[in-house]
Amino acid sequence: MNETSPAAAARSGLQALESRVRQDLETLSFPFKPWMPVPEVKSERKKYDVVVVGGGQAGISIAIGLMRDHVNNILVIDKAPKGKEGPWSTFARMLTLRSPKYLTGPDWGIPSLTFRAWFVAQWGPDAWERLDKIPNAQWQDYMIWLREVTKVPIRNNSTLTGFDWNGKGFTISLDEPEGQRNIEARKIVFCTGIEGGGDWHIPRAVQSNLPKEMYAHASDPDIDFSSLSGKRVAVLGAGASAFDQAATALEAGAASVHLFTRREQLHRVQAYKHLEQAGFLRSFPRLPDEWRWRFMDYLLTLREPPPKETVARVTKHPNFTLVTGADTDGLSHRGGAIEMDTPKGSFAADFLICGTGFIVDLALRAEFAQIHQDIACWADRYLPPVGEENEALSRYPYLGPGFEFLEKSPGEAPYLRHLHLFTFGSTLSQGFSGGGMNGLKYALPRLLDGIVGGLYSDDAEHHLAALKAYDTPEFELDDINTV
Repeated sequence: MNETSPAAAARSGLQALESRVRQDLETLSFPFKPWMPVPEVKSERKKYDVVVVGGGQAGISIAIGLMRDHVNNILVIDKAPKGKEGPWSTFARMLTLRSPKYLTGPDWGIPSLTFRAWFVAQWGPDAWERLDKIPNAQWQDYMIWLREVTKVPIRNNSTLTGFDWNGKGFTISLDEPEGQRNIEARKIVFCTGIEGGGDWHIPRAVQSNLPKEMYAHASDPDIDFSSLSGKRVAVLGAGASAFDQAATALEAGAASVHLFTRREQLHRVQAYKHLEQAGFLRSFPRLPDEWRWRFMDYLLTLREPPPKETVARVTKHPNFTLVTGADTDGLSHRGGAIEMDTPKGSFAADFLICGTGFIVDLALRAEFAQIHQDIACWADRYLPPVGEENEALSRYPYLGPGFEFLEKSPGEAPYLRHLHLFTFGSTLSQGFSGGGMNGLKYALPRLLDGIVGGLYSDDAEHHLAALKAYDTPEFELDDINTV
């Protein structure tokens, strides 16, 4: 291959960037002194200080922050194979990230670790200026590079199947290709995706009225869109994900796609853009409960509209139709087809995709099956005024300042403070954080404060003893003339 080829130039640029990363990390290494106690080895199980469940953008970011604070005895696990962590190469069917290209967060404020630096190193500043939004595949490639250049310890194909408090930490059960294994951890951080505080939502009418083979949720990575060629497709929902499903089906050759929404008019204002400001992103968690409730009651009721690029992706197809004012009450299965009766008429489909979002409810999570009844939710801590009730918000976990679970009944489950939730389920307590990119820059330091502060506090006796035992003199008395 010609060594002046674009591919060779990209490799060379990336190598130069990686050298710069090493230099930057060394320059910013203060304080450099290791401080964590060496864990006692009393069993054959590997014992970690922190286990991070989820190796997507949040999990990688958390691990980088911990290692920079010299909490190195950590492990990140992810059930997916390498390169399939998170949604970017599985069920995220938009062509690009919805966030603007200049958002930062996983880099921890180190310029050489930013996506921009990674991109420019390979394709140059002019290409960066031409770039509109980041393609999904490029973001996934950047995540892989980020974990490798920072040496994040991650184990893929590893699924958490349960954990138990053993008095000093957690015994964690893992399902891996080699079989079952157990490890131990003092703290566990859950960053298991946007649905990690509950589960994906499929309307009851869909589950009750349709055969399972005739529908899927937008989060299903195994939807065979090629099989929808020439078929009539229905999509429920009017958010960005619903439009992405419609676009993918149309591009796969669907005969028609009807998108159904209960609203009489599409919501078009992206309120999240207004909140991309330091005041909200940094300070939201400090607001009193009533204001946090009011902000999120407004935001999460609005629903997130699709970006203009996504709308253009479907409207260029003449066989796409938006049906407003449609409710799942009109859904049925007749003569081998899906029927949707609406005030605008009746529509038939061969397959239905639910772009209907997710529910935050810890009771729906298998990993919390044995403990969710001990965890405080907002319903346990805050009673909204008449007229401001919101049942969905009441189920959100009420988290502490470091994203830790709190006890529903004080004193009955003290182990909960060693469990941290960094998913969309943390939104009501902590604002934009584990559910997307726009809040990472401000949320990650708060999470790190909670984890590292908890570790130091739990080892206070050890650290005081180490301080008292410290006896390294700054100079020799023999160098001083004394009388």
